[in-house]
Amino acid sequence: MEVIAAYFLDLMIGDPPGYPHPVRLMGRLISFLECKFRKIAKTERQERIAGYFLCAIVVFTSYISGYFIIYIVKEINVYLGKILDMLLIYTCLATNDLAKSAMRVYNPLKKDNIVEARKMLSFIVSRDTENLGYSDIIRGVIETVAENISDGIIGPLFYAFIGGTPLALAYKASSTLDSMVGYKNERYLNIGYASAKLDDILNFLPARITGLLIVASSFLLRYDYKNSFRILKRDRLKHESPNSAHGEAAVAGALNVELGGLNYYFGKPELKPKLGDGKEALELKHIKDTVKIMYMTSFLGFILFFSFKTILTGGI
Repeated sequence: MEVIAAYFLDLMIGDPPGYPHPVRLMGRLISFLECKFRKIAKTERQERIAGYFLCAIVVFTSYISGYFIIYIVKEINVYLGKILDMLLIYTCLATNDLAKSAMRVYNPLKKDNIVEARKMLSFIVSRDTENLGYSDIIRGVIETVAENISDGIIGPLFYAFIGGTPLALAYKASSTLDSMVGYKNERYLNIGYASAKLDDILNFLPARITGLLIVASSFLLRYDYKNSFRILKRDRLKHESPNSAHGEAAVAGALNVELGGLNYYFGKPELKPKLGDGKEALELKHIKDTVKIMYMTSFLGFILFFSFKTILTGGI
C-alpha cells in the first residue's frame, strides 16, 4: 500500500523545493568518504579497493538506515511508520520532476528564448549547453527524459515492489554513486569502478523492462510502436553502458527521430552513437511527445509491478 501511495504522491506533487531529500544525504556521505579514501589510497590498486569499500558502505548504510528508521517509527506508531515508509519511497521516484524539468526547457524555447532554454537545460544535463542550437537543445531534453525513465522511475518502482523502502533506497544510493564517481576518466576510473559495475547490474532488468514498456506506451499513444521495437532491438546496446541506450532507442524509434551525435563536455568534443533513423527532424513537439511517453511508461510499469506483486503474494 505504501508503494501505491508513494507513486501517486510523486505524480501529484513531485519533490517540493527544500524537501529533505535522502539523495542529498547520500551525496554528502559519498563526498565525505571519497575524500577520506583518497587520502589513504596512493596506488591504482588501492584506489580500486577503496572504491569497493566506498560502494559497499554507501549502499549498505542506505539500506540498513531505511530499514531501522522505519522499524523504530513503526514500533512507536504503526501509522506514522507507514507514512514515513511512503514518504521515503516517494523520494526515490521522479516522474513529476522529469516532466517539470522537460517543460522548463520547452516553455522558453517555445517563446524563442534560446538563452533561457540553454540555462534550463544545463540543470538536467552534464554536457556544455552555452552554444547549443535549437535542435540540439530539443535532443538534449529528449535524451535526458528517455534515459531517466529507467533509473528515475521504473528502477525505483521495481525495487520498491520487490524489497520495499530499504531496497529502493539502496538502489537510489547505487544510482547516486554512479552519477558522482562512476566515470571512466582518469580521476574516477579506479575509485568509481565498483559503483559503475553495481549500477550496471542493478539496472540490467529495469532498463530492458523500460524499453519494452516504451514500445507498449507508443502503441497506446498511437506513436510508431513497430519502429520503436525495431530501433530498440537494433540500437539498445550502442552505448558503452549496457543499459543506458534502451530508453533512448525506444523513444527515438517511436518518434522517428535521431538521437545521439556530437556533444561537448568541459569544452571537449565527444561523439555519441546515433540512435534511430531520423525520418523526422527534431521539433519542439517532440519534447511533449517524450513526456507523454514517459508518463504512460511510468503508469504501465506501476501496473505491471503491482500485478506481479499481487499475483505472487496475494496482496501489497
